Amino acid sequence: MGSGYFDIPVGSVTTERPGRRRSSASGASTCSSEQENWTVEKTDFGNGGLKNAVEASTDPSEKVYVGTLGHGTDDLDESTKVAIEGRLREDHNCLVAYTSNADFDGHYNHYCKEVLWPVFHYLIPDHPKSKAFLDHSWKYFEALNKSIADVIIKDYKKGDTVWINDYHLLLVPKMVRDALGPDARIGFFLHVGFPSSEIFRCLAHREKLLYGILGATMVGFQTEEYVRHFLQTCSRLLNVEVQNNGVLLDSRLVNVVNLPIGIEPTQLDEKRKEQEVADWTEQLRLRYAGKKLLVARDKLDGVRGVKQKLLAYELFLKKNPQWIGKVVLIQVALTTTSIVESQSTVSDIVTRINCAYSTLDYQPVVYLHQDITYQQYIALLQIADALVVTSLRDGMNLTSHEFVYLQDKNHAPLILSEFTGSASIFGGAEISVNPWDHSMCAVALQKALSMSEGEKKERWEKLYASVIANTASHWFLEFLNKLDAAWDEQQRCGSTHIPRLSAKLLAEKYQKARKKVFFLQYEGTLVSWGSSSSTVVTSPQRILDTINDLLEDPTNVVYIMSSRTCQNLDQIFLRVPGVGMFAEGGCFLRPFGKDEWVRLADEDLPWKNSVREILDYYVERTPGTWIEERNCSFIWHHEKADDPVAASRQAGECCNHVNGSCENFSVHAIPITGGVLVESLKWNKVNACRKVIEHTQSRNWHVDFIMVAGSGRDDEPVFEWANKFAKEAGIIDVTTVRVGTGHTQANATTTGVAGVVTALQKLGTISVAEST
Repeated sequence: MGSGYFDIPVGSVTTERPGRRRSSASGASTCSSEQENWTVEKTDFGNGGLKNAVEASTDPSEKVYVGTLGHGTDDLDESTKVAIEGRLREDHNCLVAYTSNADFDGHYNHYCKEVLWPVFHYLIPDHPKSKAFLDHSWKYFEALNKSIADVIIKDYKKGDTVWINDYHLLLVPKMVRDALGPDARIGFFLHVGFPSSEIFRCLAHREKLLYGILGATMVGFQTEEYVRHFLQTCSRLLNVEVQNNGVLLDSRLVNVVNLPIGIEPTQLDEKRKEQEVADWTEQLRLRYAGKKLLVARDKLDGVRGVKQKLLAYELFLKKNPQWIGKVVLIQVALTTTSIVESQSTVSDIVTRINCAYSTLDYQPVVYLHQDITYQQYIALLQIADALVVTSLRDGMNLTSHEFVYLQDKNHAPLILSEFTGSASIFGGAEISVNPWDHSMCAVALQKALSMSEGEKKERWEKLYASVIANTASHWFLEFLNKLDAAWDEQQRCGSTHIPRLSAKLLAEKYQKARKKVFFLQYEGTLVSWGSSSSTVVTSPQRILDTINDLLEDPTNVVYIMSSRTCQNLDQIFLRVPGVGMFAEGGCFLRPFGKDEWVRLADEDLPWKNSVREILDYYVERTPGTWIEERNCSFIWHHEKADDPVAASRQAGECCNHVNGSCENFSVHAIPITGGVLVESLKWNKVNACRKVIEHTQSRNWHVDFIMVAGSGRDDEPVFEWANKFAKEAGIIDVTTVRVGTGHTQANATTTGVAGVVTALQKLGTISVAEST
């Protein structure tokens, strides 16, 4: 089952696949009520791109759509609601969420349109009529999201897929997750852009919105830029660890992908064959014979750049008087509820241009403050000499995709704002413009009108290839495939699906092996974590005796992994001569059977001064915190901060700051318990493990047993490496153990330190017995 927020595509054809359902939700009006007389009709409102993708999909699953009626339902009596609900379910595979008039109006017209939509388009509403930072509309947003979630939860069957779409339903993923648990397959896709953290942090309920999104199994965005903004925002505001492929929460990894939506060529081909399209195309050709046509169709709001486009066109005519009387800009402006961009301002510019350059038989701007029919729209795109898109912020501009597809004969150029998501997939084949730079846009108009036929065709072929490679149906199936893969991986790595460590089974594998290698994390695995500067050892002698017992077997190689310094580890394991050790997370290696440390990291670490300056800045801003400087890493300790809440927020800022400023140095900052760890990506425990295995191979030791035990996020790469190495080298007995719960690459788990120590003691007892 999937959920989204768009028109209920009444009458769409669906097929069933046993045990699996997909669906989407709706906020579009599909029925009306008047004296108990009502009908169900297909609507053109809502997210057309999403609707086309669903209808064009070849996915065989049954699709169930979840949404509202597009308005409040206070005026509907219960019998009418029951009748509507039954009709939608039986005839159209639609589930309806009934909402009060106040909830619907507050959700859509206030919070969505006056708070979220402006912020996602880099407009921070601060005018007197804005409700951006008032709490009263938030409760309506929560209420409608809960209504949608409740319907999904009630109808959910095991094996269903829940797909939630767009910014109207940001809270639904977490609501559904909380009710259905970790096994639910939930996807979320944001069709608009995602702003930088500096903009998103202005939202009063920013943490709730982010955690709402992170309820999903996988989150999708239109471009890589939006993915990066989302990951940085999570790191900065939630103080969670982020990776290139997702966000690491305590219990799971939320995958994050970029997947641009497109148009569906088959549907567009059917429309362009209609006779009405041919008629309008011919009429427009006759009407504007001998003139070049610049075409544009935009919503008249604060982000489509209509005003900037007109100012650039005015400048173009002023600088290129030879084009006066030869070029016409047809601007279709759709009315919206937005009050950001004044309609009168746009009208004033149009009037000024037409007054300055019009003649009895020429009007430079044809301004239609109304929508046109779809047939007229197709005809305009087919005869245009250029499409002009100057959006200040936009997701995927599908008008530009349709224009490219319909220009298979004329190959007219595309003028496209660099701030649209579509610019990221066209690879420079468009004429890219900064809509704020009117001179640049004027030059682009001149270039488009005077471009040679050869260049037009060359550019169009590249644009066309991008459009065909990113169709709506491809987007739909690719998202579901990626979601299925993410869910499978999360199920495999979820601690509830991973078997507990069995000391008996481990002992059986151990006794069969001839050469064994152990990589054992010290903190949190062999001993419990203590304060920031020391580790409380639960049974110090017990741990040391266990390791010494393992070393009684000459076929064993034991390494202790730690984030501590070399000197500290030498002191702790003074009575365990010969044990191998990694210090500072793999920057230093004391080879097994040796007493001297080997530095693996470079002697010169140019990033340390820069990182130190950043950390000093946050120490000054956060009383009660301090910096621990090591040879190859830093830890900023904030567990004793005067204000723990502020310190946690500053930790997120610090991670984001370091990761952004020092990316070229291959350094990363990650949040740890009570602090922030800054270390090199180049020198880590995985590299140290590889060197150990290379050493054993150089001595012709055929390792047939490996055990890795760890408890932190920095141990996950070691688990992943060990599992992969086992497959490549054909090693059957590889045990990777995670202490604690949560998402992990390990193939076994244990709830606490005692589980690992007990298992090692059992192996140690076997070693002692066999050596005597």
